[in-house]
Amino acid sequence: MAEKDRLGRRGEAVAAEWLQAHGYALLARNWRGASGELDLIARRGHVTAFVEVKTRSSVAFGHPFEAITAEKAARLRRLVAEWCRAHGPVRGETRIDAIAVLDAWSASPTVEHLTAVA
Repeated sequence: MAEKDRLGRRGEAVAAEWLQAHGYALLARNWRGASGELDLIARRGHVTAFVEVKTRSSVAFGHPFEAITAEKAARLRRLVAEWCRAHGPVRGETRIDAIAVLDAWSASPTVEHLTAVA
């Protein structure tokens, strides 16, 4: 496995742990649809969050959130619609969130969570 893939998987694991520590229940990880993949799907209260995880070892080449372009946001919206068609209507609110993970291999990675990004 390429180093960038290992870093991405580590970032998703950190993000999943962070969400659970903040009261979210994980519904799915790495769900694949025709348009691509949803990294994490989590629920807390009446909110189902479809979470895009971006991991970087540093901000030398930009902040992880900068990788979420308009095209990426549109693809995420298509994927959420695919997931809802495959799993039935979602009760309550749905939203697309993003989590940035920096320094994922350290004992205390930096995690930033933005809600309703797309």
